[in-house]
Amino acid sequence: MICFPNCKINLGLFITHRRADGYHDLETVFLPVTKAILPTAPQAQGAEIATVLNDVLEVVPALSTSKMHLSGRAVGGNADDNLVWKAYKMLQSDFGDRIPALDIFLHKAIPMGAGLGGGSADGAFMLTLLNEYCQLGLSALQLGAYALRLGSDCPFFIYNTPQFATGRGEIMQAIDVDLTGYELRIICPEIHVSTRDAFALIQPRPAPFDLRNIGKIPVSDWKNVVSNDFEGPVFNKHPELAQIKKQFYEDGALYAAMSGTGSAVYGIFSRA
Repeated sequence: MICFPNCKINLGLFITHRRADGYHDLETVFLPVTKAILPTAPQAQGAEIATVLNDVLEVVPALSTSKMHLSGRAVGGNADDNLVWKAYKMLQSDFGDRIPALDIFLHKAIPMGAGLGGGSADGAFMLTLLNEYCQLGLSALQLGAYALRLGSDCPFFIYNTPQFATGRGEIMQAIDVDLTGYELRIICPEIHVSTRDAFALIQPRPAPFDLRNIGKIPVSDWKNVVSNDFEGPVFNKHPELAQIKKQFYEDGALYAAMSGTGSAVYGIFSRA
């Protein structure tokens, strides 16, 4: 069985409170992305052109023991820490023999560490794939609970529709955001932005705009009220990212922003 995990972008990202447990409360809108134009840019060294932003995840019966096979973009870290493998082992622990030995193939196309949620998507899609492949009968709510054990933004990819997210990103409310008729362009430079370092530079503040209303105002007005709190500190450290955003606006973008803690920067353009 095969599936195609997609990425996401953040429409606005406000860090509102530092919690006693060390995490931060936030407000954002997660928007699923399956297609985008990835233009090259002189200031974005290592950027690539692409039109489809999906990984490829496949499981087939294994002859003996389960094994994970990786291809495509390099995936750092220990294989045991990969969210796809963690999702497999988590369900196998709970469902035993109902989860058979599998060869798991993951082909990476979504850039890692770019604020696009590719790793989270892979883990969540693995849960959904196994639920169907092994006929576990888990509801979306149950899958979401498993996904939360993998990471704060993993439950979003269970629902995979526009969501207003609060808490650490795990508390979600479906909202209407329709970008039909618009073109999304994303530049993913080879710049690593440490999420931990980015959060350390943030001063929490009340959200200046209720992102639940983002779909009620024209995209061309978003730049006046929708922002990403990480852009200031991250752009100070990586001014080339600010230049990418500036270039998007000079090229006619209605709205441009960094996704998550970066380093991906996107622009929304009218197709008219």
